[in-house]
Amino acid sequence: MSDYRVIARDRRDILGEGPLWSARDGALYWVDIKGKRINRLTLATDAVVSFETSEMITWLIERETKPGYLAGGERGVSFLFLDPFSMRTAAAPEAHLPANRMNDAKADRYGRVFAGTMHRDCAGQEGSFYRIDPDLSVARLDSGYGVANGPTFNLAQTKLYHTDSNARTIYAFDLATDGKISRKHTFISFPPEWGHPDGMTTDAEDCIWVAHWDGGRISRFRPDGTLDRSIALPASRITSLAFTGEKLDRLFVTSASEGVEDEPLAGALFELNVGVCGLPPGRFNG
Repeated sequence: MSDYRVIARDRRDILGEGPLWSARDGALYWVDIKGKRINRLTLATDAVVSFETSEMITWLIERETKPGYLAGGERGVSFLFLDPFSMRTAAAPEAHLPANRMNDAKADRYGRVFAGTMHRDCAGQEGSFYRIDPDLSVARLDSGYGVANGPTFNLAQTKLYHTDSNARTIYAFDLATDGKISRKHTFISFPPEWGHPDGMTTDAEDCIWVAHWDGGRISRFRPDGTLDRSIALPASRITSLAFTGEKLDRLFVTSASEGVEDEPLAGALFELNVGVCGLPPGRFNG
């Protein structure tokens, strides 16, 4: 079954992104990057509240043993707290590139965060890919990205997938236990009619789910990169997705209204039942 429902029909994101399931809070968090707000959906009640931010926040990752989140933003990486809202800088890997910002990230089983950057205006190939360790040391792993997007891992976390949306390409790397990556190669190339690959997540069957920006759908790919199925949605700019709930069997999908404001459901948050469960999100161990 893949029917969808629209969450909070009166709310629209300019650039909805970064859905994060919090088992602690029983809630889904996601960001509106261009709208400068963090949204929280409490699953038990369907209540949505928003937190206004002073800068663009691009992703949130829960901390393993400490309160708050590690967050990506305009100036790098920060510790972020809600109720009351506050931020303080944790790392600034691209302080020398003021036109760049963070764009997407995931944490692995060791509590490390893998995060990409991009030029704020999507200009050139100024983006890079970083690993942020629990001690807040930062290692640049790769560079030359137009829009770095959607990192995710295979079940064994021996492979890491990372996207350059501008290049319509999802890359695969071998991932060592020390966090180093190697053997970069093309995993999936998107033809123009598919749009651009955006956010990604991995399900419990080791398949990769991908959001299609300007493609109006999500797709599931097998571990060998072959297309398993696609699900159309009533918004063209689909941005990211995350499995949520106690059983991780509820798939939420974010979208953007920027540039497609005439679409009635552009920027909406969707929920789907896709008949498969996901994996618990990693947490930052710092």
